[in-house]
Amino acid sequence: MSIIELGEIREEPASAPAVRRPRAAGRPLRSAAVLVLSLVVLVGATPSPQRTVSIVPASPTATAYLAGDGIFVIDPPTPDGDRYLTAYAQPAPSGTVVRRRWQTPLVRTGDYLDVRVERGLVLTMAVSAPNRVFQTTAFDTVTGRQRWQHPGAPQLTDSGALLVTDGREDGSGAVSGVEPDTGRVLWSVSVPPAANPSYHLTPEGQVDRFVLLQPTGEVQVHDAGTGRLLRSIDTLPGDRSAYQRVQVVDDLLLLVPPGSTRLVSYGLAELELRWTAEVTLVSHVVDCGGLLCAVPQTGGLQVLDPATGAVRWSEQGQDNLADVRYGRLLMARPGQGYEVRDATTGQVRTELGAWGLLPVLGPDDPLVGLRQGADGRMVVAELDLVAGQARILDVLRVIAGSCQASLPVLLCQRVDGATALWRLTR
Repeated sequence: MSIIELGEIREEPASAPAVRRPRAAGRPLRSAAVLVLSLVVLVGATPSPQRTVSIVPASPTATAYLAGDGIFVIDPPTPDGDRYLTAYAQPAPSGTVVRRRWQTPLVRTGDYLDVRVERGLVLTMAVSAPNRVFQTTAFDTVTGRQRWQHPGAPQLTDSGALLVTDGREDGSGAVSGVEPDTGRVLWSVSVPPAANPSYHLTPEGQVDRFVLLQPTGEVQVHDAGTGRLLRSIDTLPGDRSAYQRVQVVDDLLLLVPPGSTRLVSYGLAELELRWTAEVTLVSHVVDCGGLLCAVPQTGGLQVLDPATGAVRWSEQGQDNLADVRYGRLLMARPGQGYEVRDATTGQVRTELGAWGLLPVLGPDDPLVGLRQGADGRMVVAELDLVAGQARILDVLRVIAGSCQASLPVLLCQRVDGATALWRLTR
């Protein structure tokens, strides 16, 4: 079933990025006034676009995923315990009909977390309780025929193989190279108990090296195409029982040594010591537009120079780093929405307000936000960190939630329980 809706694009007026001013007691009242004014402006905006809406044949309790050029639906178990995966083709830009490609049975056990399309395969990821053991099943994208099944979660490598990381019930595990077409295991490297591998990604987002931290303190760098050990270094001379963590960010291997009071940097290529920074209780580190964003366990942010480890700027508090784009940081401020900051200086560029971020297919896909308007309808916007604005795409009446985006396509569950695909056009 499909319908055509005539929508109402609500354009917010363009404005220069705002610099944060000192807070005053009357700010909440002014914010409410601005919201009301914005809604009035939205109502009187430019002519309505045409949006196409297609209903996906899925039960209200099914889970739908956008992946590749299709829609994949995992049905809830039948009374007999059977489960199915159904593949649908997305309608063409000028079409509205969702056509079924194939349907195939799934294993009965486990909770399904994701569906992806990679290397000519449809990959489903399931996890089994209580030990959170993952399992990947590969299906042919054209026929739905099951190709193979392996314990673990997959990643792409630059060699053409899939890298499957398996965490076992006893805490140990393995990293294996798997041939996509056949599922044949090409090689396997054991992972010590409680050790999580870290991965180095190419500019295309594929894994070319992975790092293991042994209980002895030895850090090992392996080639992701062959599993071969490339180099290693001892990081715990004289102390073989202390707990530490390792992470790869760009061309650096970052180590949080015992006590979590420092961050130690090595060059990934040769494992030479680069610098040591006094950064306490680091939870994790991410690339921030050429800088390093160290996220403390207690909240806030510390931004470091990757060449020297010097702290460029820092902030304490409960603000959370939500995304990084083109030298801009999207920070979530509890109870106050999102703001955009300059990664180099920490300067606030603009405040975007409260939005729910939607899952997107790729890391370079535009950020999409969703929020409920005063009349109950859902406002859909592209969050542009460089321009510092929430660009309104559409206002929809019947969205309940569970949305995913790959602009101009939006997949959501409606208030009547149906799953629908919107193609948003301007």
